[in-house]
Amino acid sequence: MAFIEISDELLGTFVPIAVYWLYSGVYMLLEGWDEYRLHPKGEENVKNVVSKATVVKGVLVQQTFQVAISLLLFKIIGDETGTPPTQPSTAIIILQFIVAMLVMDTWQYFIHRYMHINKFLYKHIHSKHHTLVVPYAFGALYNHPLEGLLLDTVGGALSFLVSGMTPRTGIYFFSFATVKTVDDHCGLWLPGNLLHVLFRNNCAYHDIHHQLYGSKYNFSQPFFVMWDKILGTYMPYTLEVRKEGGLENSFGLYFDLFLLMVQF
Repeated sequence: MAFIEISDELLGTFVPIAVYWLYSGVYMLLEGWDEYRLHPKGEENVKNVVSKATVVKGVLVQQTFQVAISLLLFKIIGDETGTPPTQPSTAIIILQFIVAMLVMDTWQYFIHRYMHINKFLYKHIHSKHHTLVVPYAFGALYNHPLEGLLLDTVGGALSFLVSGMTPRTGIYFFSFATVKTVDDHCGLWLPGNLLHVLFRNNCAYHDIHHQLYGSKYNFSQPFFVMWDKILGTYMPYTLEVRKEGGLENSFGLYFDLFLLMVQF
């Protein structure tokens, strides 16, 4: 029985997309765990101004652009003989992962922050992502197509090229980056989640940025918080148990109380 051989380039293009929907699906199955939610379930329907069907369509559009750019990139840099490059040593692959993570974080921090500073870009492009005030897993890549192209697709291409990783390594790196991005928008603080343990930049950290009080902070994504700390846009999170159930960033709670006091 003959098997169809799929190139690393094709796997590197389509596997992260499959990972996105599969990992998002896991969080959809866990939606009933209200004791771990960062927002009450009702807030999702009140604060988010777009339907989930619209979000799915928007993400699919972005992923279509992502596929086109990825295939074009591999076409340009690919070996005409079709021979896959030799994988480097494990130590080199780890180094490439670290470099790619730093490149992606640096690119996304400055582009992301500029989209907040520039009122035109925020109003017409980046505000689309912030229509999800209460983030959820499969809304992680709900962006304006231009933002998705510039922030995610170009940022990913730069990470790949600067790190010098092979297409096979890229399969694992971009799948990991996808898992991290989805997790940062999941809205669930699950016990034992290793991503919350290993990364200070996590769903509680990024949730602050989606709130009114945190929109000028926590631009870093998806791995580290270094640029926020260096450039003074770092706002730490502290989770407290909400009386009605679930969890809440305590800073946000106190800020909301402050706003109420100012109004009166």
